[in-house]
Amino acid sequence: MKSWLLADSPASRLQANLGQLYLLLRVFFRSPLAVIGFGIVCALLLCAAFAPWLATHDPYQQALTHRLLPPSAEHWFGTDHLGRDIWSRVIYGSRMTLLIIAMVAAIVGPLGLAIGIVAGYVGGWVDRVLMRITDIFLAFPRLVLALAFTSVLQPSVESAIIAIAVTSWPAYARLARAETLMYRGSDFIQAIELQGASPLRVLVGHITPLCLSSVIVRLTLDMAGVILIAAGLGFLGLGAPPPQAEWGAMIADGRNYLIDSWWVATIPGLAICIVSLGFNILGDGMRDVLDPKTR
Repeated sequence: MKSWLLADSPASRLQANLGQLYLLLRVFFRSPLAVIGFGIVCALLLCAAFAPWLATHDPYQQALTHRLLPPSAEHWFGTDHLGRDIWSRVIYGSRMTLLIIAMVAAIVGPLGLAIGIVAGYVGGWVDRVLMRITDIFLAFPRLVLALAFTSVLQPSVESAIIAIAVTSWPAYARLARAETLMYRGSDFIQAIELQGASPLRVLVGHITPLCLSSVIVRLTLDMAGVILIAAGLGFLGLGAPPPQAEWGAMIADGRNYLIDSWWVATIPGLAICIVSLGFNILGDGMRDVLDPKTR
């Protein structure tokens, strides 16, 4: 099987693509840190998918007679000020975190990529207008701008997603524009244009795939920042409304009990740190895989 995948002269496009995929996976799994990051992200996905089975209690059920209990065999991570099981709320909070990550990635990746490649390929006044708009968004810190958008909108998960997406796309537009400018004058692009290919076909069929790997790596590395901004909005009460389980809001609930009942705020804070670290080292591994110069 290995010899078939690594054949010097593949018999079909499928064999060539599978061989390339095998080489990429081999490079990826050579990095222990990348494998650890991949495992953390997979654990997040599993927690979100199997939350009803992994949770030991109802994450929303209050029991004032069991408030602020320390970690024990019955409550693995203890209980909060309303007697809710923290382990169950952390598990269900992974769903909220994954939802925000997925929606932000689905918005900012295509949006930033489209704006960047159009600005880089068309040039002229289109490039100047799009990049000045990008500069306006880049002039403000992401968290401050997200707070401004969320305060205007009604505090909710949807508002947090929109606010984070609106403040995150300029970096991807800049990255895609820079790579498009590098490829625009290449001989193979000029050959495609001489064959009669339309600008849309050049952008979609040739430049976009070349810029996609860098955008994917940047997305993976930025997910830690997205998680922190989402947690910050939840901490300030501008994210998911109570009683939904959200890690930032859980930290806000536990800050008044930090000295006597440290687990209430510490456990969701550790969850944020671990998941953010997982996405960071996964992004480093993907950069090694997708960047030919690094590989």
